[in-house]
Amino acid sequence: MNRKLQTVLIGTVALLCAVSGVWFYQSSQADRPPDATAAGNMVLGAKLMGVDDQVHPFEQWRGKVLIVNFWATWCAPCREEIPGFVKFQQAYGPAGLQFVGIAIDQKPRVIPYAQEMGINYPLLVGGLETMDFARQLGNRMSVLPFTLVLDRTGKVVLSEVGILKADKLEKTVKPLL
Repeated sequence: MNRKLQTVLIGTVALLCAVSGVWFYQSSQADRPPDATAAGNMVLGAKLMGVDDQVHPFEQWRGKVLIVNFWATWCAPCREEIPGFVKFQQAYGPAGLQFVGIAIDQKPRVIPYAQEMGINYPLLVGGLETMDFARQLGNRMSVLPFTLVLDRTGKVVLSEVGILKADKLEKTVKPLL
């Protein structure tokens, strides 16, 4: 192989490596969840439509221990964890705990489901764009359920993909109240 061809090949490989490195770095940064304070600010800055046809800004719950649960009526693990959330809201709501459910679903399905489950906390409804919001908050796999716990200052103290077990929820929430 002559010297000129060898130089061109080495240069081409170096350029491909550099481009790949930049692409990999940028894509890894895009998937990185925000830090706890930034994630909390994203949540508190959001507004979603409720099943009551009113827009609900999350800012209204600032100062409470806020538990935000992304779920859907068709999600079996969601069905499993919701009764525990209902009990927690009833037991700790007076002490400053506030659950908010974000249904990735259609309102006509959510209302009867909520009645059947006895959900006693605000329910908001979002579409697929809301799953992108959850991804930005750390749910990289875009699975349900996905739950965030924010302390009274608005900082995310827990991000849980999958079922949030009652004992873990209690250990997280009680010190914050």
